[in-house]
Amino acid sequence: MYTRIGLPLVIVGVLLSGCGQTTGDRALSGAGIGAAGGAVVGAMVGAPLEGAAIGAGAGALTGAATSPSQVDLGRPAWEH
Repeated sequence: MYTRIGLPLVIVGVLLSGCGQTTGDRALSGAGIGAAGGAVVGAMVGAPLEGAAIGAGAGALTGAATSPSQVDLGRPAWEH
């Protein structure tokens, strides 16, 4: 069950952890995005709080472990 939840959350965390320039910013935004995604996936299987906790951890670790040059989402929409 954790593989069904955890693996997609790690993938989403890697893709979306590109928010922020400093390690702290990236960890914080990764945790928020991971918690939101984890809550949604967790709600589908009946465990939204556990899903949010797993997602927040995975997102924070991914955000802290990556650098802005590893995940480039392009220019923010508000700068176009």
